[in-house]
Amino acid sequence: MGIEDTKADVKRTMREADETAKETWRRADGEESVSDKVANLGDDIRNELGNAGDEVRRRADDLHEDVEDRPV
Repeated sequence: MGIEDTKADVKRTMREADETAKETWRRADGEESVSDKVANLGDDIRNELGNAGDEVRRRADDLHEDVEDRPV
């Protein structure tokens, strides 16, 4: 596991912690409104897109390394 993998894992953990904190704050008043649910959904989508982007970058880096290692 390289530095990019570690960095992606840390970013994923930070996104999840941020999302959990926001959801807890939105439920602090005892009820969850429609706008709270929409905001939570937006956070979920944004986080999953960020995680997907990190995974694409990780796989592209792996592919690039494989191509560089091939003899010409």
